[in-house]
Amino acid sequence: MPRKGEDGRWVWIGLLGAELWFSLYWVITQAVRWKSVFRCTFKDRLSQRYKNELPEVDIFVCTANFKIEPPIMVVNTVLSVMAYDYLPEKLSVYLSDDGGSDLTFYALLEASKFAKHWIPYCKKFNVEPRSPAAYFASKSNLDHSHHNEVWVDIKILIDGKDPNAKDIDGCALPGLVYLAREKRPQHPHHFKAGAMNALIRVSSKISNGPIILNLDCDMYSNNSLSIQDALCFFMDKEKSHDIAFVQYPQHFGNLTKNDYIATHYELVSMRDALCGRKFTKDCKFEWKKDDDHKTPKSILELEEETKPLASYTYEENTQWGKEMGLRYGCPVEDVITGLSIQCRGWKSVYFNPERKAFIGIAPTTLPQTLVQQRRWAEGDFQILFCKYSPLWYAHGKISLGLQFGYCLYCLWAPISLPVLYYAIIPSFYLLKGVSLFPQVSSPWFLPFAYVISTQYIYNLAEFLWSGGTILGWWYEQRMWLYKRTSSYFFAFIDTILKMVGFTDSTFVVTAKFIDEDVLKRYEKEIMEFGYSSPMLTVLATLAMLNLFCFVGVVNKVIMNGSIFRLCKTMPLQTLLCSALVLINLPLYQGLFLRNDKGKLPSSLALKSFVVALLACTSFTLLC
Repeated sequence: MPRKGEDGRWVWIGLLGAELWFSLYWVITQAVRWKSVFRCTFKDRLSQRYKNELPEVDIFVCTANFKIEPPIMVVNTVLSVMAYDYLPEKLSVYLSDDGGSDLTFYALLEASKFAKHWIPYCKKFNVEPRSPAAYFASKSNLDHSHHNEVWVDIKILIDGKDPNAKDIDGCALPGLVYLAREKRPQHPHHFKAGAMNALIRVSSKISNGPIILNLDCDMYSNNSLSIQDALCFFMDKEKSHDIAFVQYPQHFGNLTKNDYIATHYELVSMRDALCGRKFTKDCKFEWKKDDDHKTPKSILELEEETKPLASYTYEENTQWGKEMGLRYGCPVEDVITGLSIQCRGWKSVYFNPERKAFIGIAPTTLPQTLVQQRRWAEGDFQILFCKYSPLWYAHGKISLGLQFGYCLYCLWAPISLPVLYYAIIPSFYLLKGVSLFPQVSSPWFLPFAYVISTQYIYNLAEFLWSGGTILGWWYEQRMWLYKRTSSYFFAFIDTILKMVGFTDSTFVVTAKFIDEDVLKRYEKEIMEFGYSSPMLTVLATLAMLNLFCFVGVVNKVIMNGSIFRLCKTMPLQTLLCSALVLINLPLYQGLFLRNDKGKLPSSLALKSFVVALLACTSFTLLC
């Protein structure tokens, strides 16, 4: 530690604070490794024991904007769950369309027509997956020309509909309900949480299944027996009494070989410490406790009876969003709802079957990933200060490990501050020639070298053990830095501004539509930027700042011939700055070398160049 009056004393204290924060966060992250549980189900025993006494299931699919969530993708998801290998008369599918799109509604009508052919075909030939688009995209299924032509007809939306509710084999079809709830600008609609609560109310008057399957419109079913898997837990005579929901991990069908945007969370998704609560978009089964006696009613009667339940005024002066349904006031409504359920004594089950239950669409561009991560980090950070905070409300109600598990994600936003400190300050002082870390000759150098080397060796080994590649691990490190210095930092600022009353929370839907040029670059693992944004500006400026510091140090070494002295006195700072420059190579390419539409805009390149140059020059002259 520099003595009083020496250069870098206060900066060193700042680094000490950052190290203490990293140490605390590392302890918290170990919660997801305390307990590994691998489960298996025996669906044949379930069928033998209950046969036709299995419960009814209501399936909720949510969409919000037909422009970024194409109707063809939505109906693929709907068809995949309608074709479950489950009693059709006990299956009801509800589509919530918050955009109120005529195109989505019309696509659903045509999908219901196609279902009369598709469902018996799937069950007859035991088709997997049961999403038509995913099935016909498979190379092994290209010879089914007749059904492929029918699917092409669906994609272009042929006019006409058939009111018959049976398939071509005369078997009953699952119930299919379209819901576009009433929304008014002057009344809060609470985004997806509001849509889910409207679905719960409407379904309680139509089918009222005791079990709910909730999934996003981009998460098609990949396993026709997923319901039976969940029922094995819900109907277990010994342990089912306190199980609130069964959660499947997130899997994506469009990942590249090395997953260069790092959207796959296989490391943590193979752990059970969080009781399945990991991603904001996971699919989960949840009990619906109100099970009123149902009496047969006509379609018109049901429509009139359920319309008020989806009106914008229904929830006024009620407990919906507070004590009933999904909780309001947080961008990650499923996380806070799951936490509140567990605090009431319920438990959850994480289940990762050998055949993936659901397949989704991962973001294909860096801006999409950053926006998604920003919303998640903002929502998780807000939970830390809300009524259901895992720090105080959950204390004594859930296990300490589960508290740590929730805190792991609630602290995403504030961890951006020490990461930013490390990404800026050591490089500045390297440029100035001031050492902030122990020299090679110091006995304190060994602890630093040991911690750094073991951490990265363990991290790489765990990544490879989970099925990743060395290049994929390197991409993971890059996205680790990008998310913490942009998404999490802006989430931290947004939350603080919301707490003092300057802004309100927003819900940004991640685009699911992929341009052909973007897709080609994505498959080649070329990072897609495309447009200017504050988060990309921060990333580009940090990249340029470290590049200037690195070039400045290299210039000094060449001019003075002092490379040995540099390696002896400031090895860790040199290594850190070099690693930051190397990890930012895609940004440099996007700023200066690429000419395609996915590069960074020239205006952003100029802005980041000027700001970084001024910062380095000012620090060198004034500090």
